Amino acid sequence: MKLTKTTIDKIKPPTDKQQAFYRDDNLKGFAVRITKTGIKSFIVEKRIKRKVTRITLGRYGELTAEQARKQAQTILGSIAAGNDPIADKQASKLQAITLNDVFAAYLSTRKNLKPKTIYDYERIMRNSFNDWGQKLLLSITKDKIAKRHTQLGERHGNAYANLSMRVLRALFNFAIGKYEDSAGRALITENPVKRLSHTRAWYRIERRQTYIKPHELSSWHKGVTSISNTTLRDYLLLTIFTGLRRQEAAQLKWSNIDFKAKSMTISNTKNNKTHNLPLSDYLFDLLKKRKKDSTSDYIFSGNGKNGYIIEPRRQITKIIKSSGVSFTMHDLRRTFITIAESLDISVYALKTLLNHTMSNDVTAGYVRIDVERLRKPMQKITDFLLKATKISNIDNVIKLDIAQEN
Repeated sequence: MKLTKTTIDKIKPPTDKQQAFYRDDNLKGFAVRITKTGIKSFIVEKRIKRKVTRITLGRYGELTAEQARKQAQTILGSIAAGNDPIADKQASKLQAITLNDVFAAYLSTRKNLKPKTIYDYERIMRNSFNDWGQKLLLSITKDKIAKRHTQLGERHGNAYANLSMRVLRALFNFAIGKYEDSAGRALITENPVKRLSHTRAWYRIERRQTYIKPHELSSWHKGVTSISNTTLRDYLLLTIFTGLRRQEAAQLKWSNIDFKAKSMTISNTKNNKTHNLPLSDYLFDLLKKRKKDSTSDYIFSGNGKNGYIIEPRRQITKIIKSSGVSFTMHDLRRTFITIAESLDISVYALKTLLNHTMSNDVTAGYVRIDVERLRKPMQKITDFLLKATKISNIDNVIKLDIAQEN
């Protein structure tokens, strides 16, 4: 038949299959497809690269028969000239991808990203690349990246500039793997952020090496115990006595503590590996006391929306002022590590205590260190801290309070 309004109107939905095709006698490759539900669409059928391909032009009603015929003639002519309309359409779509499109796809694909990581990425996108969000990805050149890196360094500092560019580099690497044409060719063949490496333009950032020195620990502890906020006090003490990262310590719940086994389990870790630690006598007593007065699922509850303590910088500043010892939360972890290393604790026990990955160490792959084997080195570190901070009396007070309340 010749596909006209009259002939198309007479076509009835199939009853024995999901769809049926009615092909035009005058223009080979031009056809109408009708589904079981009665939806009619114009299509072009043609062999492209030895494979029969169907291209949908649009629905009947939105397109007239004559409009569809003209479109079909154009597409069939392009195919006859050796072109691939589907590949061309896909290429045009890829060319229109923006940085925001890539970021959204990245978050959707990387399902194991932690909320904190997503928050940090979103903040960087807002602060560092907000004006680039709607830019076509292919328009973000090496020169623009180098210039933006310099600007970010001047406005926000060298470390933040480097961090922003590492996020951008990750997005481009993701785009290289995700977006390709019908022939499997990548939309982007090279990550433009590599310009910073090729020109050695990355800012040199000295790794922070600060920690609380042994002779400062007593003053630090006096400053910590002088505050009225017992939640912050115990949070700081647990952090320095375990070497946990601040978020790992802050998010601890009572369900993470096994008082019978005298151990704790941290599941929400940086490397996503469950971390098991023994409780020294000091920490066991500290947590027992907190448990008696607790009304929250979190050990260190807070007023924030998440329910756990958020680093109270003002109060930490007061501790620094009263003790004369300057420190950050991560300094407490470095202090734990430094003490452990000075006590000649084996490297495998130390790495396990810190939940550091040992994937590059062949021998480490055969070493299995359970919680009980960590108990002795953990207690050794605790004893050093108790002696250096001169808090043995405080420890006795905690035990006495528990005994009295029992």
